[in-house]
Amino acid sequence: MTEIASLRRTVRLLPDDPDYRLQLAGALLRVGDLDAAVEECRAAVTLQPDDGNAHLQLGLMLMAKQEWRAAASALGEAIRLEPNLPHAHYSLGSVQYSLGNVTAAVQSYRRTLELRPHFPDAHYRLALLLRVAGRTREAAQHLETAAAGGVPQARLFLGNAYQTGQGVEKNLGLAIFWWMQAADLGQQTASDSLSKMRRQALSSESTKQRRMELQSAWQIYRNTLWNDFPDIRRPSEPQSLGKVLLEQNRAEDAVPVLLKECFALSEEAHAELATLYETGWDQYLKPFDKNILTCFQATSADGFTPAKKVLTRIYAKGLGLDADIPKAKALLKGLPRQDTQSLFDELGFH
Repeated sequence: MTEIASLRRTVRLLPDDPDYRLQLAGALLRVGDLDAAVEECRAAVTLQPDDGNAHLQLGLMLMAKQEWRAAASALGEAIRLEPNLPHAHYSLGSVQYSLGNVTAAVQSYRRTLELRPHFPDAHYRLALLLRVAGRTREAAQHLETAAAGGVPQARLFLGNAYQTGQGVEKNLGLAIFWWMQAADLGQQTASDSLSKMRRQALSSESTKQRRMELQSAWQIYRNTLWNDFPDIRRPSEPQSLGKVLLEQNRAEDAVPVLLKECFALSEEAHAELATLYETGWDQYLKPFDKNILTCFQATSADGFTPAKKVLTRIYAKGLGLDADIPKAKALLKGLPRQDTQSLFDELGFH
């Protein structure tokens, strides 16, 4: 018997129990039957009109149907009955925004955070509205909290804020940091922003000053990675943290760090990962790891010469994929011959 069929049977046996009505409404929502879900919620509200949670569930169902005014009414009643329901205030904020009532939406989100200060999504929604209102500094503070709480879009927008200096002091190193954090959670726009910054740092079309500024930002980002390992003494000169971790046989920590350093244009990290790609590392990392290959492909496409050299060997020798000599040779086009001669000799290119 399916969940819905089972709940319908229970409702027939206990028609005056609002809890089973709400459970049935939730099951109907999960299969996309919004109209039936709303009807079950209305039945629950009729049976128990003084239950704030029932009104909240009705409001959420009406939100799913985009019936904003009816949703606002249901959520308002939930709050009247139970003023301290943070999710009711949060949902009402979303409804008020959809109705164009920005001031009321801000008030709802603020009330949500009064009741539940550690609510990352509420911080994010409030930040968006504050940005629209031109209150960029306060917006950035809420973005910081939301980003630290794991909201992908907040990490993206916080990176944007640090790039432009909107509400915060401009800091390209922190822009990279938050874009990296967003990209880790699948934010493609953040990955695109990182790619653009790599290209600008490497392009001869950028001014020398711009290249130096961006290369410094990438170095600053790589330096911040050390903050996660206070047990390791920092060297006086820039050094790959991933390499240090490998030397300490901490592969589980080393590989993720090396990948971050690789995306951040570390030549040292590329060299370490090139070896790991071929050899693997004990039981932790198998040879020809796809994540390592993806990193090489990304930085190579953005113009990083060490990545192009690594990929050339991989394609020429068929390491983990079918050999492709034309593709390997194409990677070396435009590079100074003195930089590639040893690779030409090793691979037998002419």
